Amino acid sequence: MTLTPTIVAPVSTGAPKLEPALFTHVATLIARAAEDGGEFHGPSINEFFPDAVFHIGDLVINRIHLIQFLATIAIVLIFWLGTRRMTIVPGRFQSIVEMGLDFVRVNIAEDLLGKKDGQRFLPILTTIFFMILFMNITGVIPFLNIAGTAIIAVPLLLAVVAYVTFIYAGIKKSPKNFFKNSLFPSGVPWPIYFIVTPIELISTFVIRPVTLTLRLLMNMMVGHLLLVLFFSATQFFLFTLGGWWSALAAGSLAFGFVFTLFEILVAVLQAYVFTILTAVYIQLAVAEEH
Repeated sequence: MTLTPTIVAPVSTGAPKLEPALFTHVATLIARAAEDGGEFHGPSINEFFPDAVFHIGDLVINRIHLIQFLATIAIVLIFWLGTRRMTIVPGRFQSIVEMGLDFVRVNIAEDLLGKKDGQRFLPILTTIFFMILFMNITGVIPFLNIAGTAIIAVPLLLAVVAYVTFIYAGIKKSPKNFFKNSLFPSGVPWPIYFIVTPIELISTFVIRPVTLTLRLLMNMMVGHLLLVLFFSATQFFLFTLGGWWSALAAGSLAFGFVFTLFEILVAVLQAYVFTILTAVYIQLAVAEEH
């Protein structure tokens, strides 16, 4: 006895359904690409731990370290070229350099700290801003493609600098009362200090450097992973799968371009946020109540 298979048409429920044949076709294409060694490789956390390029004694130098060195050299070179022959009527390049310096001086240092304290801490604030900016922007430069701040060393170093600076500013302003006023705010009933003091200790002397470090680090890491995801997907759809998958390649490429522009904005914004928070912490440390 022979059984004849019966094909039953699906009952429409008012919403379109994808045909099983489409899923089969997609699975076949992806499986075939995998067999040919062309499977999709998404971004990995291992990208932030690249292999060593060379060694200096026991010190391992990898690709990200070289990018950090390059960004540092670029900062020094640009400011040296922009300020070595300053004139009363500045040229175009000198004007751009002065505009960047004035942005930090006027909009961050003097706005938050006043002219006197602003001038005192201007070198540190300027260094922090441009160091973060130049190392962030390497994440969207072709052939570099990763931010120098995407590993914890630089964000942590700058957070420690900010931490030491605002504590130094507070002690310099009021050696006897800085820690007292930081941990025991005035006007609080003494029994409430059992709650307030641990909170102030953690928020002022622990949370501040941690949040400065993690905010910068995570933004740069996530931005890099997203860009790698979009451009890797574009390459996979276009060169590995091909055919009508190229339409998806156009979409992922467009997203990659948009996120590249967004990453430039994030690079500038993170430099600004880190610097202005450092200035805020200094301002709180030198406030009159201290």
